Parts: sequence; C-alpha cells; structure tokens
Amino acid sequence: MRNRFRRTAVLVLPLALALAACDAEAQEPAGAASRDSQAKASPAPSAPPESAEEFLDLAEKAMAAESAWSFSVEGEEGLTLQGQKTAATYKGTVRRAGGRAALHSQGVSTSGKGTKRAEELYVDEGAGYLKEDAANWRAVDPTEPEMQNKVEDPVAVVDEFRGYAQDSEGDVRVTQADGTVELRVTSGKQELSAVRDRAWAEKAKREFEPTAEQLRQLGIPVPDAQWTLSRLDEVLVLDAKTYRIRSHRLDFGLLIPYDGQDISFEHQVSQKNQGPSEEAVELPAELR
Repeated sequence: MRNRFRRTAVLVLPLALALAACDAEAQEPAGAASRDSQAKASPAPSAPPESAEEFLDLAEKAMAAESAWSFSVEGEEGLTLQGQKTAATYKGTVRRAGGRAALHSQGVSTSGKGTKRAEELYVDEGAGYLKEDAANWRAVDPTEPEMQNKVEDPVAVVDEFRGYAQDSEGDVRVTQADGTVELRVTSGKQELSAVRDRAWAEKAKREFEPTAEQLRQLGIPVPDAQWTLSRLDEVLVLDAKTYRIRSHRLDFGLLIPYDGQDISFEHQVSQKNQGPSEEAVELPAELR
C-alpha cells in the first residue's frame, strides 16, 4: 500500500495579508468548510479485485470473519492394475475454525468390497487425534502424507492457491460468471518430473504417496521419476459478493509403468461450504 503525504509550504505573510485572509474566511458561505472537509474525508472508491491474489486476500478475510464453518466432503480414489480395478469412496463433514488452524472431521469410507469404516479426526494447532470405528483415540502427526490426505482442510486451500498464483508460470486462471469467481489450475498429460517444482504437482504426488507405499509393500516398484500426470483440474469457487468459499474440487490422474502396462490412479475430492457453524471447533474433553 502506498502512503500519500501532503506537502505543505510554510509561508511568512505580512500582517496585512494575514488579516485580509481572516476577513475572507469569515465571509465564506456557511457550510462551505464542512462540505470541503467532507470531500477530503471521503475515501476514493477502491478498485475491484482482478488478480488471483487479490481475490484470495479477500477470501481469507471473509473466512476469518466467522468463528467456524461447516463443509460437506465427498471423495473417490481408484487404482487399476492389470485390468483389475479397486476403488474407495469417502463421505463426511468438516467443521473448520475461521481464525485458527483447527478442524474436526467425521465421515465414512467405503472400500470396493463394500466394507465401511468410520473415521473421526481432530487437528488443533499442529496436534492430531484419530479415531477409527470403535477404537480409542490415537495421536497422529498431521504433517504425514496419509494424515494430510485425511485432513482435507477446506480453508487452507486459499493459501495453496496463493502459492499457485505466486508461481513464476502464473498457473491460476480467474473467471467470473453467475455470481461466482472461479480460480482454476489445469494440466494435460505430461511427465510429472517435468513439473515437479510446481505446488499443484507436488500435491498430486503427495495424495498418491500412501497408495504408492502400499504397492511397494506388495513388491511392485513405483519410482516417482517414471510417473505421468494424465490430467489435473483443481477449482476454487468464491462468492462474487462476499468472497466466501463456495466450493473446492481436485480431480487428477496418474499413470505408473509396470510390467509393460500402466497402473492407473484416479483421485477426486470435492468440498462444499454449508455456511457458518455455531458449534465451536475444540477438542473433546477426553483429549484435553
């Protein structure tokens, strides 16, 4: 922000001129001074946001204005190996604090065989706690790839898109229509190693890493230097008037060569803002 300073020249006036000026001021029409002061006090209208970073700054302020938010979350992952496809889905809700890094998620994941598993997760200022089905709470590290994938923080995506926008390639495209502002990052088919320095490519790699580790445990080599990004589409939608987050969606695919074929991995997750939450986001009594 540029500060504008008013430079005032200091003049030494003869007494006669000073008295004349006072007389002229006294004859000035009533209200003129007040109108002048009002004109000076009225701020100039601010220019509407245009760049991705300007919209993201407004979104950050809008989301911090409420104590908590509620989001619905749906996700699906699929892996195809030698013609055999396995898939898993997730459906749940996330309550996210507006002014601090704290969230509470609850949901159910369903395997391709129909097996369901309930998950509940708390993350508060760097500490994480996970409960699966009827098991007891256990402490987890929110920075581990598997936990990062479970967290799916719907507000932190603002910072992620800011990172995309600050990239030297200018990866974020902004469009406005139907009362929304859409910020989008896309990629066609290309070697992942060619864009490994881009934040959105690193995010796709991180999302796949837990599955890659499972494949390694089965004796299937998955060197990341050979991964191909088949597609990527990540979209953040804001309300055009309030700049609140309306939704976020990540959709991408990876191809990993194996035994003369490709292992295909697909990932889709979407989050929709359900509005402010009256319930505070805080750890339950047994975890305090």
